[in-house]
Amino acid sequence: MVTLLLDSTQLEVVLSGAERAMAFRKGNVVIERSTITKVQLTDDAWTWLRGVPSPGTHLRGVVAMGTWKSAGADDFAIIRRHRPSVVIDLEGHPEFQRIILTTRHGLELVQALRLDLAEEASDVVDIAAETGTIPTVPARKPRARKTAAAPAV
Repeated sequence: MVTLLLDSTQLEVVLSGAERAMAFRKGNVVIERSTITKVQLTDDAWTWLRGVPSPGTHLRGVVAMGTWKSAGADDFAIIRRHRPSVVIDLEGHPEFQRIILTTRHGLELVQALRLDLAEEASDVVDIAAETGTIPTVPARKPRARKTAAAPAV
């Protein structure tokens, strides 16, 4: 799962080693906040893909990572299965017109992008939790497993 770092000037999509390899990308994706025109939440990121992977990895319904080229537009995608995602439309970005990311922190990203932030980059989940815009849910305690009783002798 990608890590999203946000400060007052930019959003950085931090990719893991496996994500970099599958996306055929050497570094992270950096997006100036001034180039972000729209952020949308979606339940099915696959409907937002346009064009063909070039370069990228695509296993239909399983994973889509990398640059997608279409007529007049380049998009960057990190999509895993059919999970909640965020679609970020850009204008004036040097590489991409759209970023599509599978993340369980889409709502936190939308809320964090509406705020004035400090100069130092922070994880979007931490920003939302600090400002109180998104209530945090405490971690669940592991359930105790029921074991079968030993047979009576």
